[in-house]
Amino acid sequence: MSVPLLGVGVLILRDGKVLLGRRRGAHGAGTWAPPGGHIDQGERPEETARREVLEETGLVIERPRIGPATEDHFPEGKHFITTFVIAECTSGEPKNLEPEKCDGWEWFRWSDLPHPLFLPLQKLQVSGFKPE
Repeated sequence: MSVPLLGVGVLILRDGKVLLGRRRGAHGAGTWAPPGGHIDQGERPEETARREVLEETGLVIERPRIGPATEDHFPEGKHFITTFVIAECTSGEPKNLEPEKCDGWEWFRWSDLPHPLFLPLQKLQVSGFKPE
């Protein structure tokens, strides 16, 4: 039994849409996911959300709050617990600041998400959760 890694996925809301990017690299390549990443030691999920969104998109989020979590076992053997943080961003356009990890950012309605979804996001959608 593996010890899970802790991650954050940030559901950034604007005008009824959520920001997603298509992942590059070995872990979840080709799937659509929100910004996010590993929680650093001593960091709260909301702090991770602010840091990761800024590093990946250049956006500054507002009102980050803890949402649901998923537990995921990836085909390559990684075991993650992903806490979703819900936040708003009312200004600025996302920039692709990590092109080696993401093909770019796009806004989608929750009812019309692209496929395939990154495993944690897929599980969240299947659960019936709707970000607000």
